[in-house]
Amino acid sequence: MAHITPVLLCGGSGTRLWPLSRKSYPKQFVPLMGKETLFQASARRLHGQELGPDGELGFAPPLVLTNSDFRFIVTEQLGLAGIDPGAVLIEPEGRNTAPAILAAASHLAASDPEALMLVAPSDHVVPETAAFHAAIARGLGPVREGRLVTFGIHPDRPETGYGYLELDAPVADGAPQALLRFVEKPDANRAEAMLASGNFLWNAGIFMARAADMVSAFRAHAPEIFAPVEAALAAARTDLGFLRLDPEAWAQAPDISIDYAVMEKAENLSVVPFSGEWSDLGGWDAVWRESGPDEDGIVTSHGATAIDCRNTLLRSESDRLEIVGIGLDNIMAIATGDAVLVADMSRAQDVKKAVEALKAKEAPQATAFPKDHRPWGWFESLVVGGRFQVKRIMVHPGAALSLQSHHHRSEHWIVVEGTARVTVDDKVTLVTENQSVYVPLGAVHRMENPGKVPMVLIEVQTGAYVGEDDILRYEDVYARN
Repeated sequence: MAHITPVLLCGGSGTRLWPLSRKSYPKQFVPLMGKETLFQASARRLHGQELGPDGELGFAPPLVLTNSDFRFIVTEQLGLAGIDPGAVLIEPEGRNTAPAILAAASHLAASDPEALMLVAPSDHVVPETAAFHAAIARGLGPVREGRLVTFGIHPDRPETGYGYLELDAPVADGAPQALLRFVEKPDANRAEAMLASGNFLWNAGIFMARAADMVSAFRAHAPEIFAPVEAALAAARTDLGFLRLDPEAWAQAPDISIDYAVMEKAENLSVVPFSGEWSDLGGWDAVWRESGPDEDGIVTSHGATAIDCRNTLLRSESDRLEIVGIGLDNIMAIATGDAVLVADMSRAQDVKKAVEALKAKEAPQATAFPKDHRPWGWFESLVVGGRFQVKRIMVHPGAALSLQSHHHRSEHWIVVEGTARVTVDDKVTLVTENQSVYVPLGAVHRMENPGKVPMVLIEVQTGAYVGEDDILRYEDVYARN
């Protein structure tokens, strides 16, 4: 049996799915296509033993590459999915896929040069898991011969939002084939011609190789990446079970994709065609398509109503907000608690322009949600005034906020679910439902959940400044600076 280590890349921001996907909580961690998040579905798809058509596949715990802000989200979501993580490598900053994949390959090769690795984005939709495992199994032969394998998707339409792979012959039925070249995202006419030729596949951005072969490819074709990444690994430090790559060395690595850095130059590349369903959910038009429109082309979420509409996506992400469309055609409308997107479906790839425009006017909705996820749970702002703020805070069982104080605000906590252990200076008390506690300005305080169920409280802040940067931490179990 081949034991393969999945390498899950989950550091992207997914701006084309704004307002549901934002920099502070991107699409891979959002339940876009069901109850599970895309990240959880990706991890589950590459999990288990005795898989593949002949039981020849087995997956090791996943190796995850992410950034510091998402490290606890990664472990929390894997835990909820019942999957034990392997190594979690923390990228000090985003440098695109090439440095990330090399870091994963070098980390694996250090303990086992023959280790098999399967690199996959964590935000794709692949409903047919068994068919995907069969494609992986077909790629094992070339990998064992020292080749790098990429996976191409049978195109079913002249898509202009994907890159393509050109093969040296018409696409065969699943057998590995030689790659002629990578093709950038085409215009509509070129996409039509490539679809008609039968020699092209969509580039899925999924790769498989032996760890040592991947490292050798970088050493041969991208030495400018190899040196800084190796230095970042050599100087990496362990932090609460995570491996933090050295920021100074990492900053010297070029910001470049693996396609440009290595794959377009490598001569030992094979392509495995995959004819099953696949989507990178690269825009709301893809979400509409993958959600299964009805006979009128309508997709609605709970809290959305379509009247006399055609080819329309209506989606509400707030229990307190109903969205209604009347007489719409080819329209997508997505509403969250603090933002609404309305656009023609044909402009799905332009949603990132909305994010750029909001950033230019310094609107917080460009990057941040009202609900802010933290290692201990989450909080959301309910009301913000000139000298006050009201929050709802949820703390996971056994979790604790940092021991901290504030220069500009006092706080009043009212527990509405569960029990809180509250420290205020030298006093520690248990605060149960319908009880409250006052934290004076300047007091050193901490909130913990000692129970076995989530604890929820309402926090009322008052003072001259209620920003999140008015926190002086003394102790923190999550080692945040």
